[in-house]
Amino acid sequence: MEKLTDNKEFFKRYGIKNTKQRNIILEILKQAKDPLTAEQIFLESKKLDDSISLSTIYRVLNTFISKGIVVKLTIVKENISMYELNHTDHEHYLVCMKCNKAIDIGHCPLGVYESSLEDATEFEIVGHKLEMYGYCPECKKKK
Repeated sequence: MEKLTDNKEFFKRYGIKNTKQRNIILEILKQAKDPLTAEQIFLESKKLDDSISLSTIYRVLNTFISKGIVVKLTIVKENISMYELNHTDHEHYLVCMKCNKAIDIGHCPLGVYESSLEDATEFEIVGHKLEMYGYCPECKKKK
């Protein structure tokens, strides 16, 4: 990671305090190409601040989740959670239960279904998440 950006305005918009640890974690998530585990975020964070603890990582991630900054993916079989920034254009994943690879399916197949649910139930849906679990082609070959 090159330079740590000051995300003062970003945190102000979400009503949370701007701290060094939050800046570090936000920058790591901004630069990540794929969802990361808390442990991966912790290892990257230690490169910038060796005093940061894993419990701090979890606290910051939980704050980010509660504010809608980050989304959490869960790999059920191994009880592993992965985190990524909550993009306006949300993403849905195929998650490999062997190697934990998360593959973005590239589109949202739930738009029409979401609308029909709203019409049928009068429930106002403000978001959704789709994760499908199985085995990627490489792991399927090894089975």
